[in-house]
Amino acid sequence: MVKFDKKIESVLAEYHKRIEAEDVLVQSLSHEERNARLNEFLLPVGEEVGIFINSLAKSAKSKTILEIGTSYGYSTIWLAEAAKANGGKVITLEISAEKAAYARQKTEEAGVSDFVEFRVGDALESIANSPETFDFVLVDVWKELYLPCFDLFFPKLKTGAWVLADNMIFPPHSLPEATAYRNRIRETKAFDTLLMPIGSGIEVSLLK
Repeated sequence: MVKFDKKIESVLAEYHKRIEAEDVLVQSLSHEERNARLNEFLLPVGEEVGIFINSLAKSAKSKTILEIGTSYGYSTIWLAEAAKANGGKVITLEISAEKAAYARQKTEEAGVSDFVEFRVGDALESIANSPETFDFVLVDVWKELYLPCFDLFFPKLKTGAWVLADNMIFPPHSLPEATAYRNRIRETKAFDTLLMPIGSGIEVSLLK
């Protein structure tokens, strides 16, 4: 069991309660209703992946962490805890001002807001205009954006940077985009990369 500051543990517990409630609700909805209400749901990476990304970022001593797709901030908390430990920061991108505001509030409640910078707007524009170079990237945005995002942040990666992409196995309807992403990262021949069957499937890639 991972032990964090009590504020962080309290916020994660709140998220986990919401995840459980949403799981029950989603099961009661038709496919059409789920799609119509998709933006209401957390759609989180899950605790197993949260623990993994937190541990990896800390062990790699990552200082400039890029999160593409804040959503409601669940994975942001895990990354921010690592950034705090490393003396770094998380730059998190989200197109929805409402979701970003919710996530910002949670980082404040968790006591990690000083280690997170929220950039609200189009992810592609945000990456293109970013002056930073990155040593850790989590890609968890709408799947059709995976390749355009990768092509923009790839030149901004530091040697030895980690790139993690979620939803490589589930949901099934995203498999074409997931496969295209995995093929693209292999075609560069710049990464050691591995598909890990945790959560919804994570492609874990290390820039050589």
